Amino acid sequence: MPRLHRVLALVGLLLLSHSVCAQKLRLVADAWPPFTDSTLVNGGLATDIVTTALARAGYASDFEQVPWARAMLGISEGRYDVLVNAWYAEERTHVGQFSAEYLLNRVRFIKRKDADIEFDNLQQLYAYPVAVVRGYAYAKAFDEDAQMQKIPVHNFAMAVRMLAADRVKLTLEDEYVARYYLARESPKVRNAVEFLPKPLSENSLHILVSLKNPEHEQIVAGFDREIAAMRADGSYERLLKAHGM
Repeated sequence: MPRLHRVLALVGLLLLSHSVCAQKLRLVADAWPPFTDSTLVNGGLATDIVTTALARAGYASDFEQVPWARAMLGISEGRYDVLVNAWYAEERTHVGQFSAEYLLNRVRFIKRKDADIEFDNLQQLYAYPVAVVRGYAYAKAFDEDAQMQKIPVHNFAMAVRMLAADRVKLTLEDEYVARYYLARESPKVRNAVEFLPKPLSENSLHILVSLKNPEHEQIVAGFDREIAAMRADGSYERLLKAHGM
């Protein structure tokens, strides 16, 4: 009997292991290069970090790119398991469980290298025209400050070209996003500008795991554990470098 018990216990462990490894998580995100974009290597920086950490935790995954509203609805209804790129918001805790931070988004001002501009508070910048992308939310204090000279433009590429040409004095963008697009600009534009040291705002980036998935707590715990391990063993930094960050 003891031998039979050992055999049954082994079979049970194998079945449990197979059940964990067999679960394929349905990942979702909107297009937000360089973080999430199906046209980029491994779906972009954030997608690559998330799928790598989940794989190390024992979860296979499929990735689908959809508009943001559809992604959030899918998480709330359980059609998707993991939202790849979520900033923390209290209302989102009613539909999903947040992981710990795995990336930090910093919105930073960018100036011409030859411009003598400093930033410690917004009042210092009232004299300078700032190119902003129409409809983009940067930070509550900046967005609601009526004294800022905001010059609306279609996209960041237009903003930074205007800055390089000295048609505006500042623009601003998430640092990773700005570096991604600057790398695709001409050397004349790229070498003419630089970031101001102090960020306007910081937002931590998380995965959001649907509460409809009965293993949401285990998924988040496994993800957090493997992100910490990746930071410790250097694989996290290697992924950043692989994506040009």
